[in-house]
Amino acid sequence: MYVLSTVTGYVLTSALLLKCPLLLHRRKRETFRSRHISHRGGAGENLENTMAAFTHAVKLGTDMLELDCHLTKDEQVVVLHDSNLKRSTGHNANVSDVAYAELPPYLCRLGVTFKRECFVEGGKDKNIPLLRDVFEAFPNTPINIDIKVNDDTLIKKVSELVIEYNREHLTVWGNASDQIVRKCYKENSQIPLLFSLRRVLLLVGLFYTGLLPFVSFKEQFLEIPMPSVAFKLRDPRKMTRSERFITWLADSLLMRKALFDHLKARGIQVYVWVLNDEEDFKRAFDLGATGVMTDYPTKLKEFMEKNISSLSK
Repeated sequence: MYVLSTVTGYVLTSALLLKCPLLLHRRKRETFRSRHISHRGGAGENLENTMAAFTHAVKLGTDMLELDCHLTKDEQVVVLHDSNLKRSTGHNANVSDVAYAELPPYLCRLGVTFKRECFVEGGKDKNIPLLRDVFEAFPNTPINIDIKVNDDTLIKKVSELVIEYNREHLTVWGNASDQIVRKCYKENSQIPLLFSLRRVLLLVGLFYTGLLPFVSFKEQFLEIPMPSVAFKLRDPRKMTRSERFITWLADSLLMRKALFDHLKARGIQVYVWVLNDEEDFKRAFDLGATGVMTDYPTKLKEFMEKNISSLSK
């Protein structure tokens, strides 16, 4: 009887704190809130991670730019997704082996990673920009930085640039790698953090065991994929039964309104990526996501304008 009473008390307390986490936790301070997030600046409308893409997205009114950083041979912080230049420029070389002044331009036509069989044609701007260029051009725009490699110098230099441009309140950084995220926090704890993959798994585990309301987090941003998007990126008929099951299971576990609402109540923003169709935009916002990351900023803007009444709830 005592055990049953104790378990019941724990379950009720957990349920209460899940709904009302501020009874136990102080809400994290939000210096910005982002709904409309442009992935690589909007990789479906302009060449990814270029100043043209970023400028287009900001003119549309995006709330946040998402971008990726690497370090060149001469230790310049550049905005580029891949560590190798082959896919983006046609040159088979690692960016870390090439000086910034010698970096080749982007190809005229690039595939859109999160949209099957879609390509974007480039305009005049095919240059790989410096992170400094982006900070100078968009001083008031929140920026989400993916530190692409585990490099102490890269992490240090990104932090120095954030400080130089007074952007600690307008920047979030991290990576799926827990080691990189821990190094980011050690380098500069004033820059808000993304959850690493390991910490996302911990978060989900705590949620399903009822322990989430009792645990504090240093991270301020949960950035997770919508696993069901995999069915659009690959032909489901070519996926094995186990692949389809794992995708369904991951989607069922991650896409939980109760989880999103709890985190938001604690001041932790929830971004779902990378969504490029209206039905996925709607699902993410219906689930309570703070923001949606897309390759098509124009499409997301139009969706949000059409559904402004429901999104404002």
